[in-house]
Order: sequence, then structure tokens, then C-alpha cells
Amino acid sequence: MSPTTTPPSAKATLHRYLRGVRRDLAWKLDGLDETHLRMPMTRTGTNLLGLVRHASGVEAEYFGLVFDRPLPEPLPWDSEYADNDDFWTPADVPAHDVLALYERVQQHADRTIADLPLDEPGLVPWWPEERRAVTLHQILVHVITDLARHAGHADVVRESIDGSAGLSEGNDNLLTQDEQWWEDYRDRLTGIAEGFRSTDGDAR
Repeated sequence: MSPTTTPPSAKATLHRYLRGVRRDLAWKLDGLDETHLRMPMTRTGTNLLGLVRHASGVEAEYFGLVFDRPLPEPLPWDSEYADNDDFWTPADVPAHDVLALYERVQQHADRTIADLPLDEPGLVPWWPEERRAVTLHQILVHVITDLARHAGHADVVRESIDGSAGLSEGNDNLLTQDEQWWEDYRDRLTGIAEGFRSTDGDAR
């Protein structure tokens, strides 16, 4: 950066990171059919389309309700989350509807971020009382952290489905190696792990 270049503001920097993690999460769904988008890949049912659906709720509530700027449309699941509703998608809801909702939620969130200063006060009614009073700055950090965690979940889920891996579109941030190298690498790590079975058994 040259001495005459103005550095980006804190809000602009946080917003850039938020946009980046949104893109990375959505990218993990590219090219998959409805079956694979919905397939639960963990004991607790983690699935790619559900992660995006959940992200919609996160941004709608934290950049909407918290600052008394509710999303103009209701979120399409039970407000009590009684059936983990925001983490899975009913059969009659196509994937493109889930993605379109997230686009609208992002636009609403972006308007909140653009319109309010970082020190704008908000209230998170579902947090403990002593922590409910927040600022836009806090909420930006909170949401970026939350979405980054779920983007990491999506990394593992997508790789488990079809082997696709990478940091972001156009930048996988992985070693440039062929499939045989990765197979040998996994075998080497498996061998190291298996070598601890006897001592792990003794510890139990």
C-alpha cells in the first residue's frame, strides 16, 4: 500500500470478510444435485443445503431483528426451531428457493451494514440478559465467526460427498499434487494413527 492510499475502514474490512465467507459457503454447493445437497453426512444430520438455510436465519436475525430492522418476509420454518428446522430442507422446497432466500437475506443484511455505524446499539433477546446489549461491530464479528465455522463444516461435507476440496473458487489453497500423492499421504497418516492403538488401549 502506497503512503497516499487510504486504508479501508474497519466496517469495510469486516464486510469484505463477511462477503467472502458467504461466497465460500455457497460455492460448496456448486454442481451437486438435490440428493447430495440434502444428504445428511454426520451423526447429527449436517447437510450442505441445511447449512445455507441456517446461514439465512443467522443473518436475518442478527442483521435484522437485533437492530429492529426485520426481514420483510417471514423465515420459512418454525420460530421455535423445535425440529432443528433451519438445518434441513423439506422435500417440497427446491434448492434454488433456499439459495434465493439467502440472496435476499444477504441484501437485507448488507443494507443494515451500510446504513448503520459500527457503534450502533442493538439487542439480542435470545442471549443471556447480561450480554444482550451489543453493537453492529460485535454482531459483524459474531456472524463472520459463525458462518466461517459452518463453511468449515461444508468443506468436510463436500469432500466426503465427491472429493471436491479447496478454500474458495479459483484458489484451492492445497498442495499441487496428483491423486496418488494424496492417497499415499492419507495412508501415511493412517499408519501413524494406527500406531497408537495399543497405547490407547492401555490408557483405557
